[in-house]
Amino acid sequence: MRAALRRSDLVVGGLVLLLGLLCLWQAAIIPTTPLYAQVGPKFTPYLVGGMVCVVGAGLTLSAWRGGWSHTLPEVAEAPPTNWRALGLLGAGLVANLALIDTLGFVFAATAQFVLVAAAFGSRHPLRDFGIGLAVTFGAYLAFDKLLGVNIGAGILEGIL
Repeated sequence: MRAALRRSDLVVGGLVLLLGLLCLWQAAIIPTTPLYAQVGPKFTPYLVGGMVCVVGAGLTLSAWRGGWSHTLPEVAEAPPTNWRALGLLGAGLVANLALIDTLGFVFAATAQFVLVAAAFGSRHPLRDFGIGLAVTFGAYLAFDKLLGVNIGAGILEGIL
């Protein structure tokens, strides 16, 4: 069983390293204009991609040295997969994708918030809706009014 754990650790480390390399590649193809003198749009993606590569390299190195998951007691005693929670998380992503163009960011992200809260065990959808609406509306106002970035008002376009 130890070899199987080591192999799975190596796969996880390699996938994280590949994800970091993908981030770096995508950062390299971001177009820039000469208006950026110091810090341009590539800085943060390069930083994140580099950090993900470091984590992936560390996980891969740890897997080559014997793995890390066999040392975690949670691995041996992991509970069964909570398919309801995974389904609600997936439904939140799908709801956001389906609603963002028509209803806009505020309502799409609120629907996602309610579904993710339910996935984490919340039994108060009306409270979650109110909290989600307040948070997403605040985020919308911060992006639109403070930063000048239009993230899509949807049906609130004429009101805001």
